[in-house]
Amino acid sequence: MRPRIALPADTLDEATNIINERNAAFAPRPVIEAIVKTGGLPVILPSIDPADVADYLPLFDGVAFLGGFDVDPTFFGEEPHVRLGKTYRKRDLFEIELLKQAVAADKAILGICRGLQLINVGLGGTLYQDLSEDPTAQIKHSQAAAGNQPSHHVTVTPGSTLATLTGERPYVNSRHHQAVNRVAPALTVTAQADDQVVEALESTASDQILAVQWHPENMYKHHAESRQIFQNFVDRSAARMPRM
Repeated sequence: MRPRIALPADTLDEATNIINERNAAFAPRPVIEAIVKTGGLPVILPSIDPADVADYLPLFDGVAFLGGFDVDPTFFGEEPHVRLGKTYRKRDLFEIELLKQAVAADKAILGICRGLQLINVGLGGTLYQDLSEDPTAQIKHSQAAAGNQPSHHVTVTPGSTLATLTGERPYVNSRHHQAVNRVAPALTVTAQADDQVVEALESTASDQILAVQWHPENMYKHHAESRQIFQNFVDRSAARMPRM
């Protein structure tokens, strides 16, 4: 049996040409394909009342927190910055509760872009609401190049899980304007851009959490290091499957 991988849904906030429905739940096709190609079985989870999250837990072995809208700054005790982007509080509430219960249940966890930021906030860290707040941010973190092309390098901590997957100097894509500020106590920074912007986090005490600021799902077809990130996640999920 393949490990079941939960994908908390993003939300389409505009009516489509096919159905006149707002707030439709969906998961990005590249993530679905990357999970399937590396041996996982994707399970898409729409945002529901956080009180019902516990009923989702038996349905998956690992959970990937994905890209999307900005994280609502009230979850880390701040009011909106003038450059804050679009937020969706319902998704934040659901995903933070899902994260906390997944951590407690020892589910494997992957974070991608917003997902890294959400994990940091959900575990007690904070964000720069916009990179203009970070005095060290100097390079372009929202690339104009196609999303499946890399645009800047990151430096990975030797000996980290990420270093075993990508090496110590991967070339990555970049599409974000929020970034980690204060790191949550249970997490460790394992990659940074040359301007010191945080590019990866891992759980300090175990292999449970790996999160990256870039989008490996857009590069996995042609970049082995991106495939390795997904393979590691699926493998970590498989190791946590209930024994029959």
